[in-house]
Amino acid sequence: MQPKQKIMVGHGAVVMFIGMLAGFGLLSSLIGGLELIPGSIIEFTIPGDAGSWARAHIGGMFNGVFIMLVALLIMAMKIADKPAGQLHWMLIGTGCANTIFYWAALMAPNRALTVADNVHGESNIWAIIGLLPALVFAIVSLVAVYILIRQAFAKA
Repeated sequence: MQPKQKIMVGHGAVVMFIGMLAGFGLLSSLIGGLELIPGSIIEFTIPGDAGSWARAHIGGMFNGVFIMLVALLIMAMKIADKPAGQLHWMLIGTGCANTIFYWAALMAPNRALTVADNVHGESNIWAIIGLLPALVFAIVSLVAVYILIRQAFAKA
């Protein structure tokens, strides 16, 4: 495995780890705290609703696995250096942007879906922090998947 692919695996694992940590936020949002001792819940509130925490949890894990999978596909498909390098930065950037989006959405009443207020709530700085990188890398990730499609059918 090439160094860039190892870096992709590492970044994918970090993104996945952060997604796994969001599982504790999901649990806490569902029961209103954490049960460290059976039968005794330490009550506290956290920002965001259970749905947002579920998206941060599942989305983070999916993004991490996707980055790691593509790192392996680059090697298995023997993708040339140039497209492999493009996939490297595109997918690491996408994983980071999506992680920022999921966590910022927890702090944004409008779920970081728009820069301005929307039907879900008002905008704030977290909406902008979460949305702008996610929008850029939504396009970048489509290009990355297109590169994978081209590479797969070129080799067939």
